[in-house]
Amino acid sequence: KSSLNKYNPPPRKVEIDLSSPGLAVFELERLLYTGKAILSHADEVWPRLYIGDQHSAENQADLHKHQISHILNAAHSNYRGQPDIYKGMKITYLGIEAHDSCNYDMSVNFQAAADFIHKALSRGGKVLVHCHVGVSRSATLVLAYLMLKQNLTLVEAICAVKESRGVIPNRGFLRQLIKLDEQLFGKHH
Repeated sequence: KSSLNKYNPPPRKVEIDLSSPGLAVFELERLLYTGKAILSHADEVWPRLYIGDQHSAENQADLHKHQISHILNAAHSNYRGQPDIYKGMKITYLGIEAHDSCNYDMSVNFQAAADFIHKALSRGGKVLVHCHVGVSRSATLVLAYLMLKQNLTLVEAICAVKESRGVIPNRGFLRQLIKLDEQLFGKHH
């Protein structure tokens, strides 16, 4: 059966013009909707980097099995504080109190999140980035990391992640990622 694969045409390079953000959001959403259906609580979307939901962050057996060393919670809420469940688990935790709303400025968290992920991965750690469902807030921070630290354009980052997990950042977050893309790579790469 697997020999059929060689007849598949190579994936064409996705070209999306990000210079008009309104149209770009629509085009990026179309690209995102071709992502892999979510079948698991967490998926490895980059070597040793996982995107997951709340359940994946609370399942100690899975965290242990995947040897997760760092957790970035993009849906942290202050009234709960540092999660007690990681006590004695040798897990480094960073909580970001972000809201999954188009009006929330997620970009203020891009650098801190990217630094946290980068530091963990460069020391051989394994990172779980999660929010409530694992499609918008967590995905946005992972895409920003790939752009800031791995030199991927927004479209390249989306293509890398969506192969392993279908993610859909909200439209406000997409606009903020488009702005980051402009800052890093210029208006028309």
